[in-house]
Amino acid sequence: MDIRQLEYFLAIVDRGGFNRASSALYVSQPSLSQAVRALERDLGSELFHRIGRRAVLTEAGRALIEPAREAVRSLETARASVAAVHELRDGRLDVASMPSQAVEPLTTLVSAFSHRYPGVSVVIKAAFTSRDVIDMVRTGAVELGLLASAGPVSDKEVASHALGRQRFVLAVPAEGPFADRTEVECRELAGQRLIVGQSGTGMRAYVDALRDQGIEFTIAAETEHRVSLMPLVLAGVGLAVVTDAWRDVVRRLGARVLVIEPEATLDIALVSRRGSLSPAAAAFVTAATSAADS
Repeated sequence: MDIRQLEYFLAIVDRGGFNRASSALYVSQPSLSQAVRALERDLGSELFHRIGRRAVLTEAGRALIEPAREAVRSLETARASVAAVHELRDGRLDVASMPSQAVEPLTTLVSAFSHRYPGVSVVIKAAFTSRDVIDMVRTGAVELGLLASAGPVSDKEVASHALGRQRFVLAVPAEGPFADRTEVECRELAGQRLIVGQSGTGMRAYVDALRDQGIEFTIAAETEHRVSLMPLVLAGVGLAVVTDAWRDVVRRLGARVLVIEPEATLDIALVSRRGSLSPAAAAFVTAATSAADS
């Protein structure tokens, strides 16, 4: 028994006879009949009653339909998997990311993807706001985008894949304010000097909301370059409200991370254009969403 025989058998079932099946398969009817007879010999049972030009399923034939379909589907899945591997032996995937999300979860996502598909080069492009990311994906400048927003991403312009949430925390110098503390109330930021990102970012929106609540502080520095955040903190310029994606980086640099209460978060999402994706992009989305669900 081979898969070709099962495909021929199912074609006869689905087309309602040998003649139509042979036309659909582009094989001669004698060749089709010969393949089916070989299958019947292998199984030790007739699959069809031949009544004139009609082919009527026997009980054994009816019993074979479901396992035959399962076998053919399994083979198709296997072929698709192999084809995907071949397509992902090399290539390039362009991903836009906001700065904090380029720290995490992008590092973890790219690491897992690169280990599985080492021949695919991942090109990470900078985007400073969620609007930047969406526009880059929508216009085709990149295929995927990683962003943070104050709520779920609208599905009007792009397809969105939720990856979880990131909490706001406070990065402070080792010898800075709130010594021996592990958390701080947001109202305690009153009177502090803060380092902030530019308008349009989640981090900036958070501190602006604090000011709207009557919590007054001084903006010591505003920076578009996130690489300057921690040097500024360590130099004593001010404190920085960041997401907990920065937690490990902050600690490795010798600074401290304080949880801000009450809890406030950003939604993290991977976005893509609507419609079909390249094999590399589809594999990246699948891996990212699977990790988020686990």
